[in-house]
Amino acid sequence: MAEAATVSTVPFIWEGTDRKGQKIKGKAMAANEAAVRADLRRQGVVPTRIRKQSKGLLSGSGKITPGDIAIFMRQLATMLAAGIPLVQSFEIVGNGHENPAMQKLILAIKADVEGGTALAEAFAKHPLYFDDLVINLVEAGEQAGALETLLDKIATYKEKTEALKKKIKKALTYPAAVLVVAFIVTTILLIFVIPAFEDLFQGFGADLPTFTRMVIDLSVFVRAKGVYIAVMMGLAIFTFFYFKKRSRSMRHFLDRMTLKIPVIGPILQKASIARYARTLSTMFAAGVPLVEALESVAGATGNIVYEVGVLQMRDEVATGQRLQQAMENTDLFPNMVIQMIAVGEESGSLDEMSAKVADFYEEDVDNAVDNLSSLLEPMIMAILGVLVGGLVVAMYLPIFKMGSVI
Repeated sequence: MAEAATVSTVPFIWEGTDRKGQKIKGKAMAANEAAVRADLRRQGVVPTRIRKQSKGLLSGSGKITPGDIAIFMRQLATMLAAGIPLVQSFEIVGNGHENPAMQKLILAIKADVEGGTALAEAFAKHPLYFDDLVINLVEAGEQAGALETLLDKIATYKEKTEALKKKIKKALTYPAAVLVVAFIVTTILLIFVIPAFEDLFQGFGADLPTFTRMVIDLSVFVRAKGVYIAVMMGLAIFTFFYFKKRSRSMRHFLDRMTLKIPVIGPILQKASIARYARTLSTMFAAGVPLVEALESVAGATGNIVYEVGVLQMRDEVATGQRLQQAMENTDLFPNMVIQMIAVGEESGSLDEMSAKVADFYEEDVDNAVDNLSSLLEPMIMAILGVLVGGLVVAMYLPIFKMGSVI
């Protein structure tokens, strides 16, 4: 019944008066107007006006991002810590959310919880937004009567994970964007600027320098075959992303290759280790058994190479192998990480040692990204100078040659 209600709920905007007679208004997700009225009366609100929210208001911010989920988990943890009941917390967060899609998701979960469904089960109905790690931790919190504490851990985990992702994107986006700009500028010069010089050189009646001739020939080729080149590049990019999304073997190959890229590869490796350690710390602190925790840790590393390695570790730990030895067998972790995990195992503080590993590598990634930006800026400027400057020099060589003859 709860699942059907989730599918058929629609947004309503209501106005009314509270127990003190003050006018209030808000939003709610329900199957019909009668359900909204009943819900408001239970809250002590006398509705004066209820209407469906128009579809136009739902357009625009319809995408739920991992950042939205991280903020939602923090809001929920904060409200429970303040002593606000779970259902009322969903009501407050959901009705006050600016993203209509997120609002609908929160109020749908609220409807399930209000109907008697466990929070972990309500989250499990939305696997696109709540992964196994979140569901397992929430379930552990409900069973142990420590939901507030576990939600706080989830919120912290999500915030740190999103911060790490942003750092990685920062490291990769800047050089990619500059190279795209360089490609566009070079294409414009070849299509529009070089032909003007070509017409000028035709009146010289002398042989052009080899470099200039090569650039002019490249310009002629791009103008003649440019459309075909653009179509082929478009198809190649589409095919690449199509198979990257659907082929696990291709993603495994790409992830393995990216780890070998100079400068960038070590950053991605450190990011995967940081995610591994942060997730392991969060799961183990929640009392989740190690074998079961490694199942969720594998999917959170962000790299298939590490995912396969952690799943291998899970199988070895399940047969009685120590986590330290299982990590050594993968050949994916630095000796420092393995030794810190070993100390955590020996002292019974695996969650604390894992958290220290995560803190160290998150800070290391942050510093590496800053250093990478400083390193890449002069390199990118040099590439731009060679590309654009080379084209300019090629066009002025004949003029310099004529000046020397005269």
